[in-house]
Amino acid sequence: MCQPSLLERPVDLDWKGMLRNLRREGTPDRVYNIEVRIDDEVLDSVTQRYALDQALRKSERFYRLRRDIAVYRFLGIELLRCIIPDFYLLPHVGVSDEDYLAGRAPLIKSWQDLERYPWPEPEMADLSSYEWLEQNLPEDMSVFMPHIALLFLNLVSLMGFEGLCMNLYDQPELVDATIQQIGQIHCKQVETLCSFNCVKVIFGGDDWGSKTDTMISPKWMTEKIVPWFKKFASIAHEHDRLYLMHNCGNLKNVMPALIEDVSIDGLHSYQDEILPVTEAKKRYGRQLAILGGIDVDFLCRSDHRAIRKRVRDTLDICMPGGGYCLGTGNSVAHYVPLENYLVMVDEGRRYCA
Repeated sequence: MCQPSLLERPVDLDWKGMLRNLRREGTPDRVYNIEVRIDDEVLDSVTQRYALDQALRKSERFYRLRRDIAVYRFLGIELLRCIIPDFYLLPHVGVSDEDYLAGRAPLIKSWQDLERYPWPEPEMADLSSYEWLEQNLPEDMSVFMPHIALLFLNLVSLMGFEGLCMNLYDQPELVDATIQQIGQIHCKQVETLCSFNCVKVIFGGDDWGSKTDTMISPKWMTEKIVPWFKKFASIAHEHDRLYLMHNCGNLKNVMPALIEDVSIDGLHSYQDEILPVTEAKKRYGRQLAILGGIDVDFLCRSDHRAIRKRVRDTLDICMPGGGYCLGTGNSVAHYVPLENYLVMVDEGRRYCA
């Protein structure tokens, strides 16, 4: 069972302080937390364990958003996750989600497929959740759409990874045209998010790498994919928003492009066997914010004492100068032991106490 003393120290949310921290404007007075995803099972468990929805009505249309706000505030997280389902390229009629996302059922194999594909129209998306948040989100919080502009992953999902590799040789113009179509849609989506005052950052996302390198050559990624992310980041910066990025895998050969060309303000997703977060701080901490990094496998397998030590050791290296937010290396998946996650958060609260 969860120790009664866990999270007994309250946290006053401070979005402006969070921004200063992300901008690396000096060592913050407290540890800031961030998560790109907390699975619903975890949110439900925290809600039930700490009775966070007693004052809420489950029949209300936006109950889930009110519940999520309550949980994120309890956990001390300023940045609330909220998706817009219409923004994802998923009109895959007759194809299972598993096969589609794994690229096992390519939908675009020809120019005719490209023409026929039912591309989403961002201006037709259901934005009611963001419209509600614009009026109801507490002023000390912000909201983000996770993994906005999954350009490479959408390309792989639409063509299949094997199909993409073959088309790079057989039909490179088709690949370019598909990237163009996806990229234009994503630009509109980023513009739409920037129109909401409650959105203080754009949290871009993609997964480019394996454990050893990018899935397609770094040269091709830099020439074909990176320029679109530069456009996404430019839109964010033009609207005075920070551009953060989630990107899994070994990015060592594209990091110069992400830093110098895209001008990302922060990077999320770290795995000990690829690049421990403390090493990332040493390499890149003067150029961008380092987000998360408590390895998910470690968090699942370790005891509480080891987790507390890992958090403190990480903060000792990553906190100075600002530009670090405590969090998991990837996400708070449903299989992460709840107490282990709460111990991680609790130790962050105690660090500056």
